[in-house]
Amino acid sequence: MTVIKLIHSEDFSAWDEYVKRHISASTYHRIAWMQAVENGYKHKCFYWIAKQEEGSVVGILPTVLIAPPFSKRSLCALPFCDVGGILADNDDIHTALLNKAVQFCKEHNISVFDNRSSVKRETLLDAENFPVTKVRMLMDLPENSDDLFSGFKSKLRSQIRKAEKNGLTAKTGNSSNFVGEFYQVFTRNMRDLGSPVHSKNWFEHIMSSYGEDAIIATVYAENKVVGAGIVLFNGSKASIPWASTNSDFNHLAPNMLLYWTLLKYVNDRGCKEFDFGRSTLGEGTFKFKSQWGAKPELLNWQKYDSAGQLLAESAGEASKLRSFVEQTWRKLPVNISEYIGPKIRKYISL
Repeated sequence: MTVIKLIHSEDFSAWDEYVKRHISASTYHRIAWMQAVENGYKHKCFYWIAKQEEGSVVGILPTVLIAPPFSKRSLCALPFCDVGGILADNDDIHTALLNKAVQFCKEHNISVFDNRSSVKRETLLDAENFPVTKVRMLMDLPENSDDLFSGFKSKLRSQIRKAEKNGLTAKTGNSSNFVGEFYQVFTRNMRDLGSPVHSKNWFEHIMSSYGEDAIIATVYAENKVVGAGIVLFNGSKASIPWASTNSDFNHLAPNMLLYWTLLKYVNDRGCKEFDFGRSTLGEGTFKFKSQWGAKPELLNWQKYDSAGQLLAESAGEASKLRSFVEQTWRKLPVNISEYIGPKIRKYISL
């Protein structure tokens, strides 16, 4: 018999072991993500674990309650990342975990359950013609970074060398100084994109929760930080949830050096897969990630109401509002966006 219950601290190690070995798991499924969410944004987390009678883990469901003031509440698996939905050994356990979340929403007057998973690459025959356009970009890594670099097309290798010839330098680390330099670039970039920024406190908790399984790369032009990115690890898998460059220096190609620095670090650490993150098919970030050798895996984000009915997406009015907010946000001074942004961003689950 399978028993599903909310986890306690004594379940943490068994949870992470299951995440490490499950083929569909991401770094965001780890307990470290829960700890960062709880400590960084004070959201309530409800993590269900499915066990057999003898104690073996056969499924998990991590969820976070997003409860914005004056708005409907939602249960999200998981916020602030691309993939964080149900992991299970079989369809029956998957369904049982899904039903557990839906029932929880019904009992606690929560409007929506958001389950964010993906479709494995072997089912993706022709991504360009698939009706779903949101994907995450995954790259298989060779034995070492020398093989990785030599496997790039000559144009890509020359772009990396161009950044170095332009005098850019890079380094990696996970100290508070690296967090500060990352945030300096990230805040401005988010303002320029018209998006409320995460709090610095959030990133500090990400780094402390993941510990040695988190790394930051920073790129410099004449000792000024002009690019930075964060990579998180789950066993032999690595993911880059956040990366930014200062657009004033984009002509020097900091993005190329940033990604190469991180890919080299990840490959030499022994990782076998690199997750470049979410993209829309055919758009700029999709093409950028494709040139490194990344392949698309379809994202399967599903919303359920408290009756367990699958909800259709209605993007029309939301996209109009989003466009207005983005245009307004871009006009804010960086320091104002940095002050207001986190107060809003904690309630935006994307």
